[in-house]
Amino acid sequence: MERRMLRLRTRLGRSTAACYLDTLSAALKPLGYRSVRLYRPEECPTPVALPMLWEPLLWVYVSSPHSHVGTVVNARAVANQMWAYHEARRGRRGYLSPCGDVKAAAEEIDKLLKHRMFPGNAW
Repeated sequence: MERRMLRLRTRLGRSTAACYLDTLSAALKPLGYRSVRLYRPEECPTPVALPMLWEPLLWVYVSSPHSHVGTVVNARAVANQMWAYHEARRGRRGYLSPCGDVKAAAEEIDKLLKHRMFPGNAW
């Protein structure tokens, strides 16, 4: 039952999730990451063909001459009336950080993307 309530809170809290993702996007910019807010019509004018169309998504990536490395992040409702950042493709198992701690979320995404760019290094 709790999982259904969290899903409903996430769906009804689209504007809250978008606000949290805007904050995360701003926090990632000084670290050198680019982002595309897939919930803003000015950045993504056509609907994104993803299973969770109602869910605001933030595509965070590093662009280099040889490759592009990135991940998709969302904000979801969690227990105790809180919100948390998650890696979208992993769902609730992709927990990154509570939305109240945007610096920790930016650091987690930084570590995740650095590991994908340089898998042999320990970050």
